[in-house]
Amino acid sequence: LIMRAFYALLLCLFALVAHAKHVVQNWDVTYVTTNRGLNQTPKRGIGVNGKLPLPVVEAELGDTLVLNVRNSLDTPTSLHSHGLFQRGTNYYDGVAMTTECSIAPGTNFTYYTKIEQAGTFWIHGHTHEHNFDGLRTPLIIHDPKDPNQVEKEFLFAAEDWWPITFQESLAILMQPHGPGNPYTSPPYTLINGVNGSLVEPLHFEPGKTYKIRLVSMMSLPLWEFVIDDHELMVVEVDGVATKPKAVSVVRLAPGQRVAVLVTAKPNKSMNYQYHMTTFGDYLPLIPGVYPQQINSTVVYTANAPVFVPHAIPSEPFDELSIEALEYMPVMAADRSLFFNATYGFSPDDVAYESFNLVAYSSPKVPSMFSALTTGEMSLNPITYGPSTNAQVLKYGEVVEMVYWSATRIPHPQHLHGHAFQVIEKGHIGDVTGESRRRVPEKGFSPMMRDTVMVYSGEYVIVRFKADNPGAWIMHCHFDWHIGQGLNMLFISAPQLMQKTLSVPKSVVDQCARQGIPVSGNVVGHNSFNIDGAPKPPELIINRFY
Repeated sequence: LIMRAFYALLLCLFALVAHAKHVVQNWDVTYVTTNRGLNQTPKRGIGVNGKLPLPVVEAELGDTLVLNVRNSLDTPTSLHSHGLFQRGTNYYDGVAMTTECSIAPGTNFTYYTKIEQAGTFWIHGHTHEHNFDGLRTPLIIHDPKDPNQVEKEFLFAAEDWWPITFQESLAILMQPHGPGNPYTSPPYTLINGVNGSLVEPLHFEPGKTYKIRLVSMMSLPLWEFVIDDHELMVVEVDGVATKPKAVSVVRLAPGQRVAVLVTAKPNKSMNYQYHMTTFGDYLPLIPGVYPQQINSTVVYTANAPVFVPHAIPSEPFDELSIEALEYMPVMAADRSLFFNATYGFSPDDVAYESFNLVAYSSPKVPSMFSALTTGEMSLNPITYGPSTNAQVLKYGEVVEMVYWSATRIPHPQHLHGHAFQVIEKGHIGDVTGESRRRVPEKGFSPMMRDTVMVYSGEYVIVRFKADNPGAWIMHCHFDWHIGQGLNMLFISAPQLMQKTLSVPKSVVDQCARQGIPVSGNVVGHNSFNIDGAPKPPELIINRFY
């Protein structure tokens, strides 16, 4: 009997191992000169294996994603799997000078990621904002036990394609004596890597249910998705399953993802349209660009009349009304941190974005290595340098973040390594509390996500549990704002990192190839001497931007 049970256990283990697989992607990151089929001047973009767009990556829960990367650029590069927590593998998070030294030109590197989350994610460049120039693609992770069984899935990944490179546009924004205007070379919207005007019809069968995954790989604008006279049932936000919530429109900011279920009409009497609109009230009005509307057809049968709506709905995504599927009540905060997204100018009139007037610049030693090699000094934020704006967290503490945007520009704030509960929103100038909206304290499971939009003149309160030891960056997901300094660093449980995190030799070797130290504080000293550390510029705040 014991032997029979033993063999049954072995068979179960074998079945689990046999089901899990390695999903291998071999990517040669290369320059690709193209206009992506748009009426634009071609530019030098960044693709994979000589092509754009990148291939969509799909895997299943329990698989291991293997990204074999060759860097054929003339500059370092790296890849971040946006939304994946990288538990125990902080060194594969892909953030230059935070968790790695990037991949040196002309060299190879492999990212190994154990897939422990299901949902809608994406992969993008995280060095020199290579995301802006095309190094981005959806990452879809299927759960074989997904309770939402559907007839078919559809994917809409939106990106804005500029005829100038990120470095060219950033130079315009950060030129001395005030920013220039990069919109003289405006972008256009691509859907699934092609000109939005070429999107294909959706084919529905009466009574069937479909899943539609929406991914915002945008660098700047918002976009909305609507199907005329069809209800969109939200079932996932940023890779976290939600209780079903019916909406008529889904709005996404850069970095965000949403999955919806759509149940087809019971008959074939009419066809319908779906719409994707790119816009932003913080963007200049450019006809055909901001806003840009992309339309196509939901086909039930050929030659049926097309439903004509009275109007196309448009509204913000209401996070406070959506609950996480897995019940977790409002977490009680152990500490609260205030982050004012500020815009200011250096003494030579260069424009910067910042948290609390600290504009980020990279340390000389990747912060993960500083946390791993400095013993008890790893508990002191100064170890990571003044320009990282580092916060050191205790393992398991619940951190409340109050995001504040007093400028005219909103900010999609993204946290690596975690998802947070969205707790409260309101207007920063509201002294009566009339605009204040907050989730119920009891009997409610706040929606969790990793990227939240903080609109101009608003505040947002979120909470997360620091249960993932590592060096994790938080930043605005407008690519320009990353380059201008709207980043900061969380060092979560550094002493536990020292006991549990073993960095692969391949990660260390990339640093050695580039002459980057992998021990010591921000400048490589095993002391509190940080002479030579990058210093944030002294900023004069601009209240009118």
